[in-house]
Amino acid sequence: MDEKDGTTEEPDAEPDADGEAEAAADADALRRRRRGRRVLLWSLVALLALFAGAVGAVYWTADHYASSVARIPDAFPSVPESAQPPPVPHSGQTFLLVGLDARSDVPTTGLSAKGPAWQYGAARSDTMMLMHLSADRKSVSVVSIARDTWVDIPGHGKAKINAAYSWGGPALMTQTVQDLTGIRIDHVAVIDWNGFTALTDAVGGVDITVPKTIPAVGGAREWDAGSYHLGGADALLYVRERHGLPNGDLDRTKRQQNFLRALMKQTLSSGTLGSPSRLGGLLQSVGDVVSVDSRLSNSDLYDLAWSLRGLRTDDVSFLNAPFGGFDSIGGQDVVLLDRAGAAPLWEAIRNDRMGDYLAAHRSTADTLGDSVR
Repeated sequence: MDEKDGTTEEPDAEPDADGEAEAAADADALRRRRRGRRVLLWSLVALLALFAGAVGAVYWTADHYASSVARIPDAFPSVPESAQPPPVPHSGQTFLLVGLDARSDVPTTGLSAKGPAWQYGAARSDTMMLMHLSADRKSVSVVSIARDTWVDIPGHGKAKINAAYSWGGPALMTQTVQDLTGIRIDHVAVIDWNGFTALTDAVGGVDITVPKTIPAVGGAREWDAGSYHLGGADALLYVRERHGLPNGDLDRTKRQQNFLRALMKQTLSSGTLGSPSRLGGLLQSVGDVVSVDSRLSNSDLYDLAWSLRGLRTDDVSFLNAPFGGFDSIGGQDVVLLDRAGAAPLWEAIRNDRMGDYLAAHRSTADTLGDSVR
């Protein structure tokens, strides 16, 4: 009975068979949709878990290989910031590459080292290069400083630049180069000649062409004109040669650059930097023979190598610091730096303007050509 109008409300009619079938079908469809969503959700979870595991494995592998690279503590000057060149924001990174003339049976860098990377008087730096990586990672510039360059070494007066490492290790070497160039060094890498030999063998050797026969002088070997595939031992002889070369130490720096260019070419052409697994293997090989400053973390090292994966050999420029002549000082044969000529080069590196510098000094810069003695 409806209380308002006094009428009696009839109950709803029973659903017919068609209605029951339709309701059952709707319920079944709803269950399938819910089950489908659950399957999709768990599939996504599984995929994310697999992806996270793969990424984790890549980072674990990268961290593992990068950990094999020995770190050098105290590689930078301890002098106040005000006494060092100010860093320039967004100007890329500049590495100081140091090759040691340790001449020992045991590498002085890397995991196989029996002691620290530096001991007083144990080794002089035989090779010094400034390697500048542009901020956009589209170009690299490598500038060699001759080991006999006559400079001021803080706390020691004037001497050949290679004495800085012997007297004060990486920190004094870095300070000397910073004072000479006005460039803030971001990172330091050290390799000795034994390590150099092992690294060459690790990449399977490199191809080098000698355009003109170089006669044997003193204890050096003769180099017949022609093409060579150099393993570690022969590569060491190639980059150490100077007595048979017309310009001595200056020609030797070009040989060192030429070898480094060949090494880069092989590494880049093989796609190593674009493959996480190959990159890990490269870091393992480098880690056996190279030491870097302790500021360069594992992730920094891996990210740095990965950021250069688009680089090609033509994107790398090699040149010598401007030459000011030879001299004899205190009974020592030395190399003089053209300081006026070097000033715009140092400024270009400091401000990440090497492209402009090379364009403006195309005919005067001592760049590495295709033909190296």
